[in-house]
Formats: sequence, structure tokens, C-alpha cells
Amino acid sequence: MGEPLAIDGGRPVRSRLLPYGRQTIDDADVAAVVATLRSDWLTTGPAVAQFERRFAEVVSARYAVAVSSGTAALHAAAFAAGISPGDEAITTPLTFVATSNAVLYQGGRPVFADIDPKRLTIAPASIAPLLTSRTKAIMPVHYAGQPCDLDAIHALARARGLRVIEDAAHALGAEYHGRPVGALSDMTIFSFHPVKHVTSGEGGVVTTDDADLADRVRRFRNHGLAADAAARNASGALYSEMVDLGFNYRITDIQCALATTQLGKLEASLARREAIARRYRSALGEQRGLTMPTTAGDVRHAWHIFPILLELDRLAVDRQTIFAALRAENIGVTVHYIPVYWHPYYERLGYRRGLCPVAEDVAGRLLTLPMFPAMSDPDVDDVVTALAKVLGHYAR
Repeated sequence: MGEPLAIDGGRPVRSRLLPYGRQTIDDADVAAVVATLRSDWLTTGPAVAQFERRFAEVVSARYAVAVSSGTAALHAAAFAAGISPGDEAITTPLTFVATSNAVLYQGGRPVFADIDPKRLTIAPASIAPLLTSRTKAIMPVHYAGQPCDLDAIHALARARGLRVIEDAAHALGAEYHGRPVGALSDMTIFSFHPVKHVTSGEGGVVTTDDADLADRVRRFRNHGLAADAAARNASGALYSEMVDLGFNYRITDIQCALATTQLGKLEASLARREAIARRYRSALGEQRGLTMPTTAGDVRHAWHIFPILLELDRLAVDRQTIFAALRAENIGVTVHYIPVYWHPYYERLGYRRGLCPVAEDVAGRLLTLPMFPAMSDPDVDDVVTALAKVLGHYAR
């Protein structure tokens, strides 16, 4: 018998919980926010424009339009793409609900395509049979930070004149065939939630090389007005006309001051995440009871999260028990995600289980391990130790 599990009264691997993710804020971030608080602008002003220019440079896009959240970015992109009642957009079920909700906000219908069982990203072969005359867009998600097979997705889109909107909330800093994710499709969205590579507290951005799409997103974030306050002041106009039905999805100078200093630390964040991923992959390669998703050779993985797949046929208990046992060891595992259409709201819309068998099998075995730049090597070792302890205890 091994050491007793913490869930059974034994001593936990760690004395304090190691979260699955958390922000890193330093003195430069604090100073930037304080300077903005002392400036003439708090809401959408020069710090927003500065951040947009810098972000566009980082992802090699012509335009970046910052908004109040990653969800707002998805909604704005769906609007700019012209998704409307009766339209369909194809996406993955293995994502946060915001991806497909953006289609619903526009009156469209999300259609879910299955995933690659090894990479966990949307499988282009599963998209093709779902294309109809109502399809308006394809919305791939770079799950965990690994870019999808964009060549195949773009080929499908070009053949039918469809928009491609990449959900890169996990994938800032990722690369596909040596090119940064951010200007490879019609539009790409990013999130600045605290667990992401760059944070503004809450925030998001839409990037594009298309001037018209960028303009549509800018109007949408500001009530559909043709000009924002800065443009109106510069032109001397008395008022701005509302030309679209938009939302108040503006981001503040306070948030963008923080995001700009955070962006300067992106490469360091990516490098540390890559080092943690290497340490995990090396240590867990022979661990009985789990497997790890594969990484394509032609991409740079951004490692927003580190998912593993439990081999439940080699374990005597279910995923919930493993989850609870690891949490008792103070390892903050979580789950990304259940299939979107399993949520009660989607069930009420008529979606039924069985649509995407691979995604459903994967979703029942997923666990997300802690992954954030401030993790030390001993932190990573604690996760590995806890996994060996728990999976060894419950091995068949």
C-alpha cells in the first residue's frame, strides 16, 4: 500500500492549493495603471489606441480593435461577419460557451463539428458534411493554445465564400507554419481574462487585415455610432450618427494601460509556459492512467492550459473521484470543457447528446493541470507527484 490519499485522511502533497491559473502583476503594471488614473482619460482614449497599435504589431495584423471582453470580441466578430437570423456557423463543442453564444446573439444557429481525438481541435473532415446553403462562417477554436488545421479550414471556407473567425482566446503567441495567429483568417479574437497570457482584468480584441471589418467592429463596440468621442472631437462634429445596432463594449484606458505593459512580457510568459509543458510531458510520459494530447509539428503551441486525458479503463474509479482526490492533495485541477450542447440552455434549444462522439468521449476524461508562468519547478513536481499518488492508488 502506498501513502494514504489526502481525501482519505492522509497528508496532502501540498499544504496550500496550487490554482490551475493566475495572473502575474508586477510594479510596472501597477505604475502604468496609476499613471492612467492620474491622466485626463479613464475610459476609451489614447491608451486604448496605443495598445491596439502594439497588439496589431505583435500578431502581424493590420488592425486590432479592443473591446470589453473576449465574449464581446466574439459577438463583435459575429456581427461584422454578417451572421443573422437563419444563418449557421460551424464550431467545436469543446470550447467555452461564449464561442457559440456569439452566434446565438446574432440570431444564428451554432452547428457543432467533432474534434480530432489526438489534438482536441476541430476536425476539418467533420466540418465538410455540415456545410449547407445556410452556413455563413466557420469558427475554429485553438484549444489549449494549439492552432487548428487552418489550411484545411480555409480551403473549405474559400470553396463556399465563408468567413473564418478564429477563437484564439487560448492562443496569444501561437504560430501556424511560422506565422503568428492573429492575421491568418478574416478575423481572430483574443481574451485578456486574468488567467490568459496577457490580462487587462477583463478585455478582448478582434484582429483583422480587412479595413471594413475593423470599422464594423469599432462601431459595434460603441453603440453602432459612426464616430467615437475622439474622432468627433477631432472633427468638431456636434454629434455622431448611429448607423448600426451596436453595444457598449468599450474598453478603458485603465485596462489598456495594464494590457500594454503585460504585452511586453508576452515572450517571457510563453517561454515559461513552454518549459512547464516540457517538464510535464517528460515526467508524465510513462504515467499509467493518463495520456496527453499530441502537438502538431508545424505549430507553436501557446500552452494556455495543460489538459490530460484519463484512461478510465485502467482506473477503478470515475473522473469525479480522481478530480476530488487531486483537489484534496491541493492540486487545483479543473475541466476544460463539457460539450457546449450538454448545457441545459442548449438542450432546451433542441441539441441532443451524441452529435459529436469523439468530443463527448474526450470531455468525459479531461482534466486540466495547473499552468501559469509563476509556477516553479517544484510546483510542477508537486503536480506530477500527486498524479502518481492518486492514479497509482486507483489503478486497476
